[in-house]
Amino acid sequence: MIKANSSRSYGPSDVGNIEGSSAHLVPASPGAGAPHRTLDDIREQVAQEVAVRAITNAKTVDGVRIGVTFTFSKSNEEEFLTRVADVIQHQLVLAEHLFVVATTGGLAAEANPMMICGSSIEFVQRAILLASSKFIGRIKPVVVEETLWIVFVEDIGTSTYDEVALWDVVSKSTRAPIDPLEPPPLSRGIDQILSDVRAKIQRITPLQAYEELRESRVGAPTFLVDIRPAAQREMHGGIHGSLIIERNVLEWRFDPRSESRLAIVDRYDLRVIIFCQEGYTSSLAAFALQELGLLNATDIIGGYQAWINAGLPTDVTQPRSLVSLAGSIV
Repeated sequence: MIKANSSRSYGPSDVGNIEGSSAHLVPASPGAGAPHRTLDDIREQVAQEVAVRAITNAKTVDGVRIGVTFTFSKSNEEEFLTRVADVIQHQLVLAEHLFVVATTGGLAAEANPMMICGSSIEFVQRAILLASSKFIGRIKPVVVEETLWIVFVEDIGTSTYDEVALWDVVSKSTRAPIDPLEPPPLSRGIDQILSDVRAKIQRITPLQAYEELRESRVGAPTFLVDIRPAAQREMHGGIHGSLIIERNVLEWRFDPRSESRLAIVDRYDLRVIIFCQEGYTSSLAAFALQELGLLNATDIIGGYQAWINAGLPTDVTQPRSLVSLAGSIV
């Protein structure tokens, strides 16, 4: 700290006071041998002290030194923060780092400068994006360089949220990127997802589906649902009498709780037989309906292509009024 003819210690908040009054400074007496201290010297020393404090209190995340420091300053704040950044980057020139230093003080309605500096453009850019999101509506950029960013932030440091948010910014900005070729923990490939889903539903063959649809008496209303997109239906044809409900709205049409449900969806024991072109998407769709509570939902093995290969007609001989009614709603 800097002492000026008294026992009081001066910190960053006193730079403006020192600058405004020379009574606190005692010039070196002739012949004393001590060089005359200028205000610029004082600012430089204070900047060094703030930088050293930031480095001392820093943490290490994935081999990167990170830190968040709040300090007081009343004049030339942008220049002061630039000096602090210079010292930090000089001291850690051989180490990866990312630091945030923010000034506080002044009127509550005023905005104070905040500096982000780092050893790489990537660190600083990530921190800028995260900080801009966390302090949305409170930030006004002032200095934007590759490894230095200074902004004015409204009410910075007036709540505990700010410091916690800034620590979150620097820690997340310096995390080592995951291997893009290594799947994240607990994730599953689509083949595994499909296998898991099919283990939970009782799939049926095209012939079984056809016979079930032709039953004169059934325990619950049974519907054949075509979830293929229009382009596939136009190219490959379809099964007359089936409900045409594209995949992206299926859950809303078949959820008895949904305001967008079909008029026929008034119970949970409906028998819903879903088909797509080859029997992949239909399995996922049937399981989605089971998740909604329609436990009788299933799909056709091999899809529409298997239906055609089995020589089954594409025109159901006895149209069913409920299907027509529901189809008019979609």
